[in-house]
Amino acid sequence: MTAVPGQFGLRALRYFATIADEGQFSLAAEKLHVAQPALSQAMARLESDLGFKLLERHPRGVTLTPAGEVFLGKAREALAAEDDAISTAESLARSREGVVAFGYLGLPPALTHPNLIEAFAKLHPKVEIRADELSFPTLPTAAWLREVDVAIATRPAADPVVQAQPLSAERRVVLMPKDHRLAAREELSVGEVLDETFIGFDPSVDPAWAGFWSLDDHRGGPAPHVVGHAVNAQGRFAHLLAGSGIAVVPACHAAVLINVLPSTAAVPLADAAPSIMTLVARDDRHNVLVEALFALAREATAGDELG
Repeated sequence: MTAVPGQFGLRALRYFATIADEGQFSLAAEKLHVAQPALSQAMARLESDLGFKLLERHPRGVTLTPAGEVFLGKAREALAAEDDAISTAESLARSREGVVAFGYLGLPPALTHPNLIEAFAKLHPKVEIRADELSFPTLPTAAWLREVDVAIATRPAADPVVQAQPLSAERRVVLMPKDHRLAAREELSVGEVLDETFIGFDPSVDPAWAGFWSLDDHRGGPAPHVVGHAVNAQGRFAHLLAGSGIAVVPACHAAVLINVLPSTAAVPLADAAPSIMTLVARDDRHNVLVEALFALAREATAGDELG
């Protein structure tokens, strides 16, 4: 087998992976913004250089050959390595320029954890904190954090290249339409809401993380009634405003959301295990500004038992 020519290299691998995902050359070409004949030629050249077929063409699209199945895994590894190298370079460049890309879910860190942001700004007045909203956590966590330097989230899945520092323990709070039969209550038990209709999450979201916000940890399984497939906080807010179902959020989010979603009520869950808001970041980038944030977080929570 000859080497994949430099003319294509990783580009050809990306073409191949996209075709495998889409199942059709036409859809892949549209997603890649390339002409379909050029895509077909690239794949023919790649298969020629590899010495074996990757794809079986048929009237409805393409399927992977057995060799293509094996090669796809290696192609994805190579593409992930390229993406990691690029995102790491971007993170280091931001650090030199005095910028921190701070990821968040739904509400920026200045609203949920103002003390941490204010303490950092006091020590580093020339550093810009750029708030970047993220989609809900996916797996692996390191890949989910690829585009930012640091983020705050309820503890996402453990990852060997991700460092995590608990910040606060927050009660879980139910958001629901104000005309819901339970909206006037000052407090609810978990058992009272387990059979309610929950706003659901997209299948791409980390299932354990999503399950925590549907109370699966108390129910012992998925919610029986689900509406929607939200990939981010904005999707959940839209369903809330439409009165489609209920959502569970940390108390630090609920305190803000009831002011920006006036048709929504927030009722704490008395007996739900708390959510641990956590500072997370890739620890293979050695970003000095991120390390400074973690040092402040450790100092602020010293002696706290956050689990």
